[in-house]
Amino acid sequence: MTIHQHPHVTDRDAHFVGGGIASLAGAAFLVRDGNMPGENIHVYEKLDVVGGAMDGAGDPDEAYLIRGGRMFNYPAYECTWDLFESIPSLEDDSRSVKDVMDEFNEAHPSYAKTRLMHEGERIDAGEYGLTSQHRQSIARLLLTPEPRLGDTRIEEWFDESFLETNFWYVWATIFAFQPWHSVAEVRRYMYRFLHEFPRLHTMEGIDRTKYNQYDSMILPLRRWLEDRGVSFEYGHEVTDMDIVPSRTGRTVERLYCETDSGTETVPVEPSDLVFVTNGSMTDGSSIGGMDEAPELNETGASWELWKSIAEDNPQFGNPSVFADNVTETKWESFTVTLHNTDLFDHIVDFTNEEPGNGLVTYLGSNWLLSTVVAAQPHFANQPDDVKVFWGYALFPDREGNYVEKPMSECTGREILQELCYHLQCEDRLPELLDDVTCIPAMMPFITAHFQPREPGDRPEVVPDGSNNLAFLGQYAEQPRDVVFTVEYSVRSAMTAVYEMLDLDREVPPVTKHYREPGVIADTVRAAYR
Repeated sequence: MTIHQHPHVTDRDAHFVGGGIASLAGAAFLVRDGNMPGENIHVYEKLDVVGGAMDGAGDPDEAYLIRGGRMFNYPAYECTWDLFESIPSLEDDSRSVKDVMDEFNEAHPSYAKTRLMHEGERIDAGEYGLTSQHRQSIARLLLTPEPRLGDTRIEEWFDESFLETNFWYVWATIFAFQPWHSVAEVRRYMYRFLHEFPRLHTMEGIDRTKYNQYDSMILPLRRWLEDRGVSFEYGHEVTDMDIVPSRTGRTVERLYCETDSGTETVPVEPSDLVFVTNGSMTDGSSIGGMDEAPELNETGASWELWKSIAEDNPQFGNPSVFADNVTETKWESFTVTLHNTDLFDHIVDFTNEEPGNGLVTYLGSNWLLSTVVAAQPHFANQPDDVKVFWGYALFPDREGNYVEKPMSECTGREILQELCYHLQCEDRLPELLDDVTCIPAMMPFITAHFQPREPGDRPEVVPDGSNNLAFLGQYAEQPRDVVFTVEYSVRSAMTAVYEMLDLDREVPPVTKHYREPGVIADTVRAAYR
């Protein structure tokens, strides 16, 4: 980045394109660490709510919706904890969001007893089933420098038998990897979470929020920002930017927003800051209903903007690598709201898992269905007599075992019928579904960040020659950290703010647990189970 003499931070404005966690974190770091007045910060969001993929909406009457659930890990997530240790919780402003999470996880520790099931029987997921050849492939992957892997796919690196091991089923359904995804991303995950390798099957290292992530993290963060004067411009879809090249670099001079009133132009001074979330995992999402299947969209606002500004600026990355193959990047989730709790109770009894314990995957499912029964209540406004659970499937285009159609064409009712088949309670249909609502959500780009890529396909957080533009989120390159995590987004925001303001502060490094002798020894032992 070209260094200039800028006005004092109180005389500069900051513009955030997109209202996800990366933008909210960036705004918080500007205020907390950069001493920028909140009223100088503007967040532009096309929807009427912020939070991006960290969502949670609805009520007991109209049903609840969470498109996905974020999991956390205390030994990692360095930047996330740095942020949320300083954000007061909504329940008690004398305690931080992190304090409330600590208390909740101490009271509700994760320990999955039934991580995998097949035809009603519990599978011992702790027996990873790796052969000598599998272990050699993993070791070779860890020893191969990432640039040499290029756009190699997982199915090209490992043989077919690896993709049928208990280890792979556990790994793939926790992190949402598909065989056609990038093996370089698997390598990063293995280094980042090697300390969890021995206990992936129990999910003991998984930490969660008290409620869904919107209620527990986004709302407190938004309130903190609003209290400091940060402005949220809802219904503002940024569609283009004027980026002017010169001998001193590239400078954003103008934003173009589509609103209900038409096109608005936002002037940007050379000393102002612009932070863009380029690409979004939940962009283009479509919501169905109990008797309606969701549609499949093939584009979204964040992707169109990224493509527009990258067309004449190759250092801004290659969005088409991630966005142009929704067949490989989509999957579908569903949220179930139950006033009649018989199905909820049956899942608890059938899986022998108490609410909050973990994730159950049904290996006999053509869709590769999984369910998550969180500790109740999962929403702050959820009554005691209403239950909620969530599920998803990695192969929505395959025909179901019971419902003879792809999940992508199914209504919420049909998804529950398929689930009941794997729960061996289809004989109790339809009464199990009385007073139950299932809302499916199709997300065309939910795993786009895992697509095979080459160096340069993701732009740097602050690209070379950028005077006032930084990229945030899952598609801004950050060496050694892993995408599809809240941490990656928060880390990008901290990196961008500290660099753009030239702050004398260091971003917490990615912890190298893989260098700890105990971690290495435990991992080797687990690989032979």
